[in-house]
Amino acid sequence: MTRSLRTTLAALPLAGLIGLGLAVPAGAEPPGIPDPATAQTQLGELTVAPEGSMDGYDREKFPHWNEGSDGCSTREAVLKRDGDNVEVGSDCYPTSGSWASPYDGETWTQPSDLDIDHVVPLAAAWRSGAAEWTQEQRQAFANDLEGPQLIAVTDNVNQEKGDQTPDVWMPPATDYHCTYASMWVGTKHNYQLTVTEAEKDALKTALDGC
Repeated sequence: MTRSLRTTLAALPLAGLIGLGLAVPAGAEPPGIPDPATAQTQLGELTVAPEGSMDGYDREKFPHWNEGSDGCSTREAVLKRDGDNVEVGSDCYPTSGSWASPYDGETWTQPSDLDIDHVVPLAAAWRSGAAEWTQEQRQAFANDLEGPQLIAVTDNVNQEKGDQTPDVWMPPATDYHCTYASMWVGTKHNYQLTVTEAEKDALKTALDGC
């Protein structure tokens, strides 16, 4: 890992944790999604490398759904951000609202029907560079409210995705492939994660279709 990468990542936990305490504006998507042209450029800047090993991986090495200074967890912050007319109780858990899942076009009124997807799954990040990070850096990645890494989607669709990369899995809603690829590239670029040849080809195909 280069010195510049270590410096960049070392600063991320603070930004991520500060973000947990900020008011999050309502919207259907995460912030920081690059436009297709920018995503194409960023894709070309990613390092192509074989997929790494899962040796040593554990989700506990990516502490997630941290509580922010406002007492709300990362999950609750994303539910509030990505929903429509969301009302929350004193414990930050949504009491009403609706959520349109862009992965499959379904709309839900119960938070329990939604997962918060790590666009670049934790295990996929591990295999593409995060194995070298500190746990603090992985915590920032897993709770990133400032980039295109977290989004509320239908739970079983997220479970179907698992830790698969875009050369294996893309959202069922084909008209969302462009945005999904842009989010994936934006996140990998932000964190200087690698891509495989097959992954890069799939992302390029999706971005070419924007």
